[in-house]
Amino acid sequence: MTSAAALRVAAVADSDSYVKWAAALLGASGAEARLLVLATPLTVSDAQLADALEGSGLRPARVRRVSYDELPGSLAEFGADAVLLAARGPLVRVLARRIAAQESAPVLFGGIPGITFPAGRRALLYRVQCDLLVLHSHREVRDFAALAAREGRPQRFGLARLPFAAAGGERRAPGGTDLVFAAQAIVPRERADRVRVVDLLVRAAEADPSRRVVLKLRSVRGERETHPERHAYAELLEARSGRPPNLVVASGPMSRALDSAQGLVTVSSTAAVEAVARGIPVILLDLFGVSGPLVNTVFAGSGLFGDEDAVARREFRSPDPRWLRDNYLHDPAEDDWAERLAALVSLRRRGELPVTPPLARRGGRLRDAWERKRVLGRHDRTASGTVALVIGAPARGVVRMAQRVRRVLRSRAEAPSPGTPV
Repeated sequence: MTSAAALRVAAVADSDSYVKWAAALLGASGAEARLLVLATPLTVSDAQLADALEGSGLRPARVRRVSYDELPGSLAEFGADAVLLAARGPLVRVLARRIAAQESAPVLFGGIPGITFPAGRRALLYRVQCDLLVLHSHREVRDFAALAAREGRPQRFGLARLPFAAAGGERRAPGGTDLVFAAQAIVPRERADRVRVVDLLVRAAEADPSRRVVLKLRSVRGERETHPERHAYAELLEARSGRPPNLVVASGPMSRALDSAQGLVTVSSTAAVEAVARGIPVILLDLFGVSGPLVNTVFAGSGLFGDEDAVARREFRSPDPRWLRDNYLHDPAEDDWAERLAALVSLRRRGELPVTPPLARRGGRLRDAWERKRVLGRHDRTASGTVALVIGAPARGVVRMAQRVRRVLRSRAEAPSPGTPV
């Protein structure tokens, strides 16, 4: 069977979190790897790209920026045996359709660069043409396998320890002094909640002026992230008066911020896993509850949750050892994604692994052009994309309105009448 080290694996990625994930995953794989940074409205800046590559094991010489039109030629020139589609679901669907249609199509695999629990139906369906999905915990694998069975969508799953945890830095004895807050673009989402976080960081800084509180951002002004941020923490902090001098704002790799951390605070970021892997204690802020939209239900039972007072007093937590193996910090020897990928490449070479067809949908080529234009934006210069967007945007609005009306009518029909026991 082909070994992982003998493979030529290319990754196609665009936004910050996916570029970082792809670089770390392939940089540690042992395969001959290339990273193709695709031009989309969310493409990383040069600074974001440099941060993503730092510590990944993937050399800058193996990275190239490409357009959508250049992509097939770049993959053919490299001779990719397998292609990692490291992007948001709608873009994965567009890329998979195009690459799978090539002669001698490579094996396609995908995944999501962070916590993916509970399993999401859309995450699965967008990646239906992938021959393998990479997940990051035993719990995620079980949850996605159960979802695939319920949906009647057979899929293969491979286990990989979160590459940020694997490559983020060495374990160290306690000694740092910074309280590092890992910001997220949409968790929490509401402005009032984000103001409350800023207030908490100010309080923590004022509680001990001799030690820094670091607001660690994913991007700086003018850069894009995978998810758009509506109420930027940096701007909310600037709007305050009397900012403590020991409350600082930082960007760059999370691994660099953790080098001087006493502990990490976040709502649900994978930075919590990265910190735990390095022996750095954590507080998962439970200020807004524990729920699916907050992407923190997986941490139930971890022993890491804490409130505002715990943050102000720097009462960091260490995880319950029973939680670790099932949730992102299993033994790296249990990872099997590279072995599974190599086996699929061998099957494809022997003609025993057929290309998975795309998900059947209405609209035909016009629908394909519309989806391509939506994810590529101005980087799609085709006439068909422009026409499809002009036609498709109003039609999509009508469909969404009809769906909202149906939901309202259904909820009214299901609502109990006055006096009915609930």
